[in-house]
Amino acid sequence: MDCNPSCLNLLGSHYKEMNRRKDMVTNLRSKSNQMASAFNMSNFANRDSLLGPETKPDTMSRTIGLDNSGLIGLQRQLMKEQDEGLEKLEETLISTKHIALAVSEELDLHTTLIDDLGQHVDVTDSHLQRVQKNMGILNKHINGGWSCMCMPLAVIGIVVLLVLIYLLIKYL
Repeated sequence: MDCNPSCLNLLGSHYKEMNRRKDMVTNLRSKSNQMASAFNMSNFANRDSLLGPETKPDTMSRTIGLDNSGLIGLQRQLMKEQDEGLEKLEETLISTKHIALAVSEELDLHTTLIDDLGQHVDVTDSHLQRVQKNMGILNKHINGGWSCMCMPLAVIGIVVLLVLIYLLIKYL
């Protein structure tokens, strides 16, 4: 295989880009595993549960027998596959974002409802306190001898009315 310096530079830059992307994917997987273990969700840390099973052969075994242009083509294919994987991850993240926004709106609604309920409870509590105060005053009047004084006065009033009615009937 004969390759000029510009071809070697191009090949070197593709290797660097492929290694950079591999490092990015490795870092993302590592962070995903850390987050999953932090939330005690190890069954979701597996790539299969997110993107399906990985059935691709090892990268090194795919390079056997390839010349420079074949390696460049393989690198492009690998980068395309990585881009597709990242696009799927982006779709998952966008979906998760929409779910989080919906949950946030629902929580805001529930917070508003709870605040309104709290205000209604406060108003009802003040009405109840006012009624209890009035009941206490009435109870004091009843227990303070008002009923004992009212009963004889009522009897005397009835007797006076009966005498007046009798006198009216007798003289009319």
